[in-house]
Amino acid sequence: MKRIGFIGVGIMGKSMVRNLMKAGYEVSIFARNKEKVLDVISEGAIFTESIKECVQNQEVVITIVGFPKDVEEVYFTENGILSSVVAGTYVIDMTTTSPKLAKRIYEEAKNKGVHALDAPVTGGDTGARNGTLSILVGGNEKDYEVCKPIFEAMGTTIVYEGAPGNGQHTKMANQIAIAGAVAGMCEAYEYAVKEGLDLDKMFASISKGAASSAQMTGLMPRIFEGDLAPGFFMKHFIKDMKIAVEEADEKELQLDILKKVLSMYEHLEEKGYGELGTQALVKYYE
Repeated sequence: MKRIGFIGVGIMGKSMVRNLMKAGYEVSIFARNKEKVLDVISEGAIFTESIKECVQNQEVVITIVGFPKDVEEVYFTENGILSSVVAGTYVIDMTTTSPKLAKRIYEEAKNKGVHALDAPVTGGDTGARNGTLSILVGGNEKDYEVCKPIFEAMGTTIVYEGAPGNGQHTKMANQIAIAGAVAGMCEAYEYAVKEGLDLDKMFASISKGAASSAQMTGLMPRIFEGDLAPGFFMKHFIKDMKIAVEEADEKELQLDILKKVLSMYEHLEEKGYGELGTQALVKYYE
């Protein structure tokens, strides 16, 4: 398979498109604002004017959009993906979204003879840029094997998680773990500031020991520099945590840390910080 339609050419998607093209795939893209994707067009991506045009005659369609409502829009509207692709096409949603929505896409795709996988990613903008994403795949295992070379063009840790929706459930576990890690990192930073520690020495001391995490090594240096630009939007992390809380509540799980961190982020979003990166949680402590 060499022809891919790609919808969702944002911070993550743009780098993923580049890595697919580097691996030899012909990538057609759809974006509402052409001006924002002129760079990848100049590098070889084929711009299309509509979702329907983007996905017709493609062997594979990949989506990575913002919110569950966006996923529903691109898959289920009159000129959306499932009404526009032909039987035998592989559709891969790499958005972090509801496991229930992933199962719905799988079932409706199956009824049309289309192969659907849910494949959310972790690794942020750096992982997308470097082609080192972790990709968590749910769906039919044979479909996973067919699409594995495509995943390998974008990531280094590719895991088949099982049944439809399991990719999304695994991503929820990831986001639950990240919530506590980001909050702990921000609290450590604020403590060090208040105690007057040399921040570079503090970071060098704790970032390679038992407290080390990808959140600390990736985000704490940005905080030092006052860089709160999004590698991953705060508003999208809030969306993810809300999905995780909904799933946990259905199972009667009491995830107190997750709910506390979610409330902290929601407080910041109310103050207008939703477009900043997840490291902007540090503003809660300020």
